[in-house]
Amino acid sequence: MQDLETLKRSIDSTRDLQSVVRTMKTLAAVSIRQYEQAVDSLEDYSETVEQGLKMVLWDLEQETSLSELQTDGTTGIIIFGSDQGMCGQFNEQIALYASEYFSDDNLRLEQFAWMVIGSRIQGKIQDTGVNIDFEFTLPGSATSIAPLVTDILTNIDHWRHQRRLGRIFIFYNQRVSASTYKPHALQLLPIDPERFFRHQKRNWPSRTLPLFTMNRSVLLSRLIRQYLFVSLFRACAESLAGENASRIASMQAAERNIKERLVNLQSDFNQQRQTSITEELLDVVTGFEALKDSKLNESG
Repeated sequence: MQDLETLKRSIDSTRDLQSVVRTMKTLAAVSIRQYEQAVDSLEDYSETVEQGLKMVLWDLEQETSLSELQTDGTTGIIIFGSDQGMCGQFNEQIALYASEYFSDDNLRLEQFAWMVIGSRIQGKIQDTGVNIDFEFTLPGSATSIAPLVTDILTNIDHWRHQRRLGRIFIFYNQRVSASTYKPHALQLLPIDPERFFRHQKRNWPSRTLPLFTMNRSVLLSRLIRQYLFVSLFRACAESLAGENASRIASMQAAERNIKERLVNLQSDFNQQRQTSITEELLDVVTGFEALKDSKLNESG
């Protein structure tokens, strides 16, 4: 059994660990709010871009293509994971979800083109035996998401030509609550024009229809690029929020284990202390009895 000093050191170190876990939970909660605000701030801009696309497509045929991708080309996968650990099964779940998403197509994972965001997810994807075309690290704050998305878009332009991409999908974990998330998939390209054409029968939100003087093809191309920017920005921010939700869940589990450990250590400490006190009392009583017997012998 451990002595009192060893138990006391164990209790102190466990309490220090408990403090670290609480701090990490707080930081994760603050990060979630930061990424939520980033997504919220994007909504008005996203709506403006979609209204612009509806306006440009207002009098075009529904067969209009919104993509230069090869219809029979390779499928590209953009997957968001994490750079940091202590987030449970966050990377494993999204990697499994992406690998099983196209199971009905009877295609091997090596037949897809892969773009990976997050060093932790990179290892999970490579373990499946596939080659990764592009790798990115995640931003440390919401203000760094936009530069990352711009870099991704630049590489997508080269990627779709080099690999003759027919479709591009985004996979990421989407936060559901303070400590839960779920895997989510989104087809980034080609954009479904029906999404915008089906609004033609509705009234425009204002009394006057918008006009544009720029060349339609140029304007459409720029609006599509902004639409892609919004989609990738939202995926990145929501993935980061989901990562921190997973981290909170992990910290909550760690906190429960630490509390249980503290209870056990404190119980052992109290028991050991009581045993020590009892032994000291017995020593005192034994000494007293011995002294008493000694005096009786002397007086006799």
